[in-house]
Amino acid sequence: MNKTIDHTLLKPTAQTSDILTLCEEARQYSFKSVCIEPVHVVTAKQALRGSDVLVCTVIGFPLGTNVTATKVAETRQALLDGADEFDMVIHVGDALEGHFERLEQDIYAVVQAAASHTVKVILETCYLNETQIVEACLAAKRAGAHFVKTSTGFGTAGATVEHVRLMKQTVGDSMEVKASGGIRSFADAQAMLDAGATRLGTSGGIAIMTGSTAKASY
Repeated sequence: MNKTIDHTLLKPTAQTSDILTLCEEARQYSFKSVCIEPVHVVTAKQALRGSDVLVCTVIGFPLGTNVTATKVAETRQALLDGADEFDMVIHVGDALEGHFERLEQDIYAVVQAAASHTVKVILETCYLNETQIVEACLAAKRAGAHFVKTSTGFGTAGATVEHVRLMKQTVGDSMEVKASGGIRSFADAQAMLDAGATRLGTSGGIAIMTGSTAKASY
């Protein structure tokens, strides 16, 4: 279970001391990565030196409404700073309006900027219907992304088993699925994995590993 968890801290109030604590927890529980804002990548990379914990950062977060050039620049800078993985937010408005070719181009540009590093595409599924989720997944697949991801954790709702299952059915074995938002217990985590997720974005990683339930936080 531990190697499915991206140990997450994306609060705007996060300070250096909080990031260092997050990294120490990730070391202790041997999580897959820490997931943090780009401004903290250098700090996390230094704190995790000598461990196998990856540094994951977010692009166009949390709204996805940055222009593509801004997302590309953000990705390139984070790569220079030492990020290993990139979770990018789509422009949800494009999905709602059916502009999936434009969505694909946006994702493709970030995938290219990430230079073969893992890119996870955040759909913010709480705003999309099933058809839009499927089309957005297919756009991410065509663009060469590695994962589709349910949520930022800042929308109206987080991951659901139904959406995870739909996303996995859509992308098949060619991509992986990351569930995020509202995963606060071992039971929550197991349900998402059973539905087809292979990665979990959560601030409740310690609660999951110790059999308790985390408070709502991200």
